[in-house]
Amino acid sequence: MKNRKISYKRIFGAIILLLLIIALIWGGITAWMVYTGKLKLNVPDPEKYPVMGVDVSRYQGNIQWDVIAGQDVSFAFIKATEGSSYQDPLFAFNWEECRRNGIYAGAYHFFSFESSGETQAQNFINTVGPLDDDLPPVVDLEFYGNYGADPLSKAETREILDDLLDTLEEYYGVKPIIYTTTKAYYQYLFGGDYGDYPLWMRNTYFKPVEDWAFWQYSDKGELEGYDGKQVDSLEKYIDLNVYNGTYEEFLSEFSLASVEVTQ
Repeated sequence: MKNRKISYKRIFGAIILLLLIIALIWGGITAWMVYTGKLKLNVPDPEKYPVMGVDVSRYQGNIQWDVIAGQDVSFAFIKATEGSSYQDPLFAFNWEECRRNGIYAGAYHFFSFESSGETQAQNFINTVGPLDDDLPPVVDLEFYGNYGADPLSKAETREILDDLLDTLEEYYGVKPIIYTTTKAYYQYLFGGDYGDYPLWMRNTYFKPVEDWAFWQYSDKGELEGYDGKQVDSLEKYIDLNVYNGTYEEFLSEFSLASVEVTQ
């Protein structure tokens, strides 16, 4: 019987194929775990990002702001308005109690593709009023409803957005913060004249690559101090954020005084 020669090429090819199969399986498992939230690649290092915050709306229900403040929360963005006529029913309570308990407060407006920037700004101004040692106003630019599949044009959106931002800046004397998603950022903001606006990026998977001031890294946060009670549902989660810098840089960038708790 003749000895068969060992085919090293075949062995090498089989090894490569096996490694590729393992990599594909591992990649699929990792992607699934990230998607379901079982694996988090986006948890900020508290030593690098020590300034933590939350953002809330009526969905968090009744909030005990003294309890929130006791969990190393330095700032909170609170929903005030949406479009030209909607006001969050819990804004006034949240705004007052947040500030009273020593948390730096920022009010945010949910941008509408369906009404003018001036009327949206006026809705915010009428609801929030003047700011006193608070964070700048926030414009929340993201897709909703059918606009995700059928986006408004860049020109039309920027016209509304620019009027909204300009009106708020004229009234408050400070550039608003822009909150946005990755998709909305590259659809409407990238390449535009928005570099001077502080950017608050939402990315619940990875640290943003954009030049951000705030990062919403989780929409599945859980803290003590809110019941999440709704008329027909119960909200379990709260959004978590960090500032891109130290506490001293946070105070300096937004001209904030050292906070005092009033009882």
